[in-house]
Order: sequence, then C-alpha cells, then structure tokens
Amino acid sequence: MAEHAPRRCCLGWDFSTQQVKVVAVDAELNVFYEESVHFDRDLPEFGTQGGVHVHKDGLTVTSPVLMWVQALDIILEKMKASGFDFSQVLALSGAGQQHGSIYWKTGAQQALTSLSPDLPLHQQLQDCFSISDCPVWMDSSTTAQCRQLEAAVGGAQALSCLTGSRAYERFTGNQIAKIYQQNPEVYSHTERISLVSSFAASLFLGSYSPIDYSDGSGMNLLQIQDKVWSQACLGACAPHLEEKLGPPVPSCSVVGAISSYYIQRYGFPPGCKVVAFTGDNPASLAGMRLEEGDIAVSLGTSDTLFLWLQEPRPALEGHIFCNPVDSQHYMALLCFKNGSLMREKIRDKSASRSWSKFSKALQSTEMGNGGNLVSKTKILATGGASHNRDILQVLADVFGAPVYVIDTANSACVGSAYRAFHGLAGGRDVPFSEVVKLAPNPRLAATPSLGASQVYEALLPQYAKLEQRILSQTRGPLE
Repeated sequence: MAEHAPRRCCLGWDFSTQQVKVVAVDAELNVFYEESVHFDRDLPEFGTQGGVHVHKDGLTVTSPVLMWVQALDIILEKMKASGFDFSQVLALSGAGQQHGSIYWKTGAQQALTSLSPDLPLHQQLQDCFSISDCPVWMDSSTTAQCRQLEAAVGGAQALSCLTGSRAYERFTGNQIAKIYQQNPEVYSHTERISLVSSFAASLFLGSYSPIDYSDGSGMNLLQIQDKVWSQACLGACAPHLEEKLGPPVPSCSVVGAISSYYIQRYGFPPGCKVVAFTGDNPASLAGMRLEEGDIAVSLGTSDTLFLWLQEPRPALEGHIFCNPVDSQHYMALLCFKNGSLMREKIRDKSASRSWSKFSKALQSTEMGNGGNLVSKTKILATGGASHNRDILQVLADVFGAPVYVIDTANSACVGSAYRAFHGLAGGRDVPFSEVVKLAPNPRLAATPSLGASQVYEALLPQYAKLEQRILSQTRGPLE
C-alpha cells in the first residue's frame, strides 16, 4: 500500500480461526486501511489446515500459539513497510475466536513485561507457554467433562441459568478440566489462562489482560447475571482456577496503555490505549451496530445467528452472552460449527472448486427448507460468505426478510475499532449508539423472492417455533 497522510484513528484486530486481520478506522468512522495474514498460506511451517490441527481421534482440534504470535509480527511489519503512521493511533481493541484458551507458563509475565524492541515477539515468547498447541472452538473431545460440570451444579438447565449455556465441549471451562485431568503437571506450571481475545490483548499490553464479560460468557464459568466467576463451576473444573483466570472486566474497559515495545519498535504513541478485547461474535454485534429486533447472521468458519436481548432467558439450546457494548443487556447466539469449511467442501466436490458454479447451482435449486419471519425484521449479514449474493438470497427467502450487509465483511475488526472509540469516549458512561452514529449505514443486498414465504411456510411449519423463540424472547435463546 502507498504511504498514508496522518489520520487519527483506532485499530480493530481479529485473531480468527484462519487468519489475523486488522483495520484502521478514522474519527469519521471510515475504514481506510486493511491488512491480513493467512495462517495456511503465509505460515506453512506450522502445518495447519484451515488454521488448525485436527488430531487422529477426529475430536481434538488445536492451533499453535506461536503461529498467532508470529502472524502479529508479520502483519505489523507489513503495516510498517506500507508507511502506516502508527503515531496516529489513539486506541486499539480486538476480537478472538471464541472459547479457545492459551496457557501461560510460570514466569511468562516477566517475559511479557521485558520485551526487547530489537526482536520480533515470537522469538521472545517461544518459551512462555505450558501448552504449545491450544484447544480451539472446533474441539469436541470433552464430553465427559461436560457431563461432570452439569452434574456438579444440578443439571444442564441449572448450568444454563447460571452461565448462559448448558455444557458444550468447545467451552473453555470444560477444556481446562480436561487439561487438568490429563496433564495435572502442565496445569500446575500454568500461571495464567487466557482466552484468545485476552491473550491477544496481553501481547499489546505487555502484561496479562483481563477476560471481558462478553467473551467470558462462552466459558461455562461466568455467572452472566452477577458477572463474576461461579465458584461452583470453577471448583468442578480445576483447583486454583480463579487466580489463573484473574477477575473479569466490562467489555468497554480501558485495560491499560500500549507496551513500550510497540512505541519503540513501531512508533505507537505512549498514550495509545488498549480497550478490552472480546470474542469475534460479540465484536461482530458491535461492528454491525445491531439494534433490538434485528437478526445478524455471520457466515464465517462457523455460521452464527445472534440478536440483542434486554433480559437473559437461558434454555438448553443456544447461548446467552453478556452484551459487548452495553453491560446491562445481553445477546443470544446460535452457532453451527460447519460453516465456510463445509461450503468450500461442497464447492470443491460439486462445483469444480468454482464459486461461480456454486452460485449457479444455488440459483437452479428450488426453494424449500424452512419458515419465515415477519416483515419488520431485517437480517444483517457478515463474514466471508456474505460476499456471495446468491447465499444472501437464500437467507432472504428463508427468513422472509430483507438482507443487509456492511461494506466490509470484517465486521469483527470494524466492531473492535468501534469499541476502541467507545472505550476512549467513556465506555459505560456513553451509549455505544452515540459513538457510532457517523458509521456508514448497511446496504440492501437481497430481498425475498416472490412466493418464497408461501413455499417455506408450507414445507416446514415447525420452524414457526423457531420464529416465535426469536421474536418473543419469552422462553429462552435460539433453538
């Protein structure tokens, strides 16, 4: 990229499953810079496929921690080479793939606080992790630990009422329990456990960053009403866990100033603030500026559907998280793990690896597969597959509602930059909607086809139950 004129801005980062991305957003909330590092392509030495290692049991799925660190090194050097003016960065925040966990070895804090600006991060942090390949959200190897956790608190519904979700294999508490049970020595040599989000924030702080309320809601450990760690859940997972996690904080918190490492190596200003990082789905809610009544669909490595809630009503399906931009409210989420990877597999198998042929196949397929929503609802789509208009058309037809997109598919990045501005403006003391009022409006991408609602209504009337759950919010999150 060409050299840029000085432009005061905030950075939004996303440590996602397949890549690390960053955007720069100026004071008028325009995205004027984007960069990314793709793990499989740019860091082939780690041997990942889709950014992960799938183990022989087909259940255990991990990612190399140093791959994420080295990706950050690469992206910062690319920004520097492009002439990006780091001195204009007011604040930064970011997102991480939800549920993944990082295990800092005893003594790692000292390495973080004494980084040398003469060396890249990955060379200085290579001995800082007690587990080199960490569990991520695609892992489903902890069924036994899930059942143990539910039993410890009085059952699946009791756990859901407490933490917002019944026990899920990918949720962090269950992953921690497995590591403690199978590798107690490794656990005992771990001084801090981070989520991917708080791990990334720690890299920028040069010290351990706290876990935020919203991403912390995806651990089966946080009491979502009181916003404190559940002692019953902690005790069921592993000993001394609370001190390894540290206290959680509101998602809009300024957690500190940027490490001197970045000031000296890249020219960040000493006053640059770090706002708490959160999960990728909560960050997307911020990036899409979701309002009550809207439904957001993120078409990424996983496919997720989420909406804003005033009151949490947890059930046995779906999830309730603390809202990332309003700590008094919540968000409901339904997640399908087989998102873009499955779309790509179908494309490769049935459409000669061509998205154009994939789209033609969609266009030629008769409508059918599921219910509709009332006309006042609108769908906001994000994620890599939101670039494909034919996929968006299917969404419009299924939901019977218009589908809108934002100009960038990187809603988690953009939402992180918005959240950085929000943190700077005062966080909980200032409405998020006031901070982002200048942001570009979503644009209409697809409207329901003529006759679509009748087709979907006739085929599967049971989907009306899903509609009622979404719209009434009287019986819990999405099923």
